[in-house]
Amino acid sequence: MSEYSKSFFSLNSWKQRLVFWIGAVVIGLLIATMTLLSEWAAAFYRSISLQYPWFNFVVAPFGLALTAWITVRFFPGSQGSGIPQVKTALEIPHTLAERSKLVSLRIAFGKTFLPIMGLLSGASVGFGGPATHVGASLMASLGKAVKFPAHYMAKGLLLAGSAAGFAAMFSAPLAGIMFAIEEMGRTLEERISTLVLTAIIFAGITAYSILNHTFYFTDETLKFPWGESWLAIPLCGFVGGLSGGLFSKIVVNGQYFIKRLNTSIVLVAFVCGGVIALLGYLSHGDSFGTGYQVAKNIMQNATNIDPLFPLYKMLATIATFFSGIPSGIFVPSIATGAGIGANLATWLPIAPGSVMVLLTITAYFSGMLQSPLTSFVVVLEMTHSHEISIPIMAAAFIASSTSRLINQEPLYRALCNAYQVHRHNDAINADLAKQKADSHDAP
Repeated sequence: MSEYSKSFFSLNSWKQRLVFWIGAVVIGLLIATMTLLSEWAAAFYRSISLQYPWFNFVVAPFGLALTAWITVRFFPGSQGSGIPQVKTALEIPHTLAERSKLVSLRIAFGKTFLPIMGLLSGASVGFGGPATHVGASLMASLGKAVKFPAHYMAKGLLLAGSAAGFAAMFSAPLAGIMFAIEEMGRTLEERISTLVLTAIIFAGITAYSILNHTFYFTDETLKFPWGESWLAIPLCGFVGGLSGGLFSKIVVNGQYFIKRLNTSIVLVAFVCGGVIALLGYLSHGDSFGTGYQVAKNIMQNATNIDPLFPLYKMLATIATFFSGIPSGIFVPSIATGAGIGANLATWLPIAPGSVMVLLTITAYFSGMLQSPLTSFVVVLEMTHSHEISIPIMAAAFIASSTSRLINQEPLYRALCNAYQVHRHNDAINADLAKQKADSHDAP
């Protein structure tokens, strides 16, 4: 009997498959719930803030400060997007005890409801990163509970969970596969790869069945005639890539700057909340929340936007990131890219507006991450814009190359390195403090 046949008929192998699949379905259910709650929270806050403008300057600073305090006090390890934590858990050998500081059931719980608190405080919160962190944490916890083999715990479960969370967030299984290959960057043995792929598909299908759509927007009337319109590809690719690269540069350098200040994260969050409140006031509420509805309105030409909206949204997303609360940057970046695309379509109308918006969303996404395949597939699956798949792909690669003129290192690679350095320094400081305490206790 071949090795494949033995594996197929093995009860232990089927138990492992079922754990992967059940975990993927649970991840899909949870991420779909988070998605629906996020839009309710964002709409609720925006409606109150527009009715009572003073509300922003009270709730945003104190709300973000409270969320940051709860994060560091009760859910350490859940700060930020979560992707650096998952990449660290994948790349560096850890014991199970050390890995639980990066991915755990406690972190998954905090990562689920704390971003909602951020939205109820007016923050520009995305759920791509948190969905990835939640997925990895849930799958790792499930594997620990059923005592999976060590090699699964080291890579297979974490990769499957993170990619399944990403796929569920965007109802985009293919994007989840690209994310696993391109962003997480792992080389897997064939057996684990199969389970990872099936987990991604199960999670994506589960989220899609609940949301009943791809969550974002579709436009079946996209037309991109040959000729002058194709000049929009390098234009949107360059501008979007440059903007995304600038965003990444500010995020990475700003994180190091805040760390050097050695200031309480609660105070930092309070200041960031004040910045978010001011940006929300200037943008008439458009910079609050995930940005999904604004992006949808831009795509459907349902509203005229303030030309400064992309700047407001970018700055609000940066301020939210610096606050240290659990939040992601994927969905707000879609809104930022849509705003930049709308401006380009107004100032240089060389192609249909909806096409230029899609090209720039892809370019901004790709410039931010320097992951062109993931960016291209995400937008393609979200919008069903297969008619312009080649232009979208070209814009993604142009943007990624442009971004490298500003950042030699991709965003999540840089954040992962910074996270590992901070953990190393914290460990050294803890050891020094322990040695000092021991020396005082010695007779």
